[in-house]
Amino acid sequence: MDNEVSAGIVTTTVVGRLALGITLLAFGVGLTGVIDGVRASDAVNVAHYVGGVALFLVGLLALRDNAGSGVAYVALGALWFTWAVSGASSANATGLFLLLFALVALTLTLAGGDTLGQIVHGLLFLAMVVLAVAAFADSSALAKVAGWVAVVSGAVAWYAATAALAHWPTAVPGRAAGRGVTATG
Repeated sequence: MDNEVSAGIVTTTVVGRLALGITLLAFGVGLTGVIDGVRASDAVNVAHYVGGVALFLVGLLALRDNAGSGVAYVALGALWFTWAVSGASSANATGLFLLLFALVALTLTLAGGDTLGQIVHGLLFLAMVVLAVAAFADSSALAKVAGWVAVVSGAVAWYAATAALAHWPTAVPGRAAGRGVTATG
């Protein structure tokens, strides 16, 4: 029974991170303008179906075995879905929505979990804050910066999912515990 529960947690975590990673990569690349003719609005379908619907459903499945991941994926799925279907609105309304999105990402960052998950959510928080400021200030330069942060967050999410499947390292090297502490071995 423990193997089944463990497999369920790993499966929903991997699928959730892949969905979040793909959505962030598409959204971020669109914001950066690095590919000619690709804009953030081109990521609407990805955000709607992969970031919204799929992530929300994965979250519902994860709630049974891992409440933390389930809540995270449900909340992020609902926010991506809302962004995708919201259409055009004022810059201030967009900025407010992005700040609310950032608050959810900050909560997920502070909630703990594994290091890669915290990095993904922390970078998502930073991207949404910078994008909110860009919306309020009508700054395309800040929007590009937010796009690059979203791309990095998406790449970390993709790596975390792929690492779990490919058995790559997922531990982030840390420092020794305090002054005078030396590593052994």
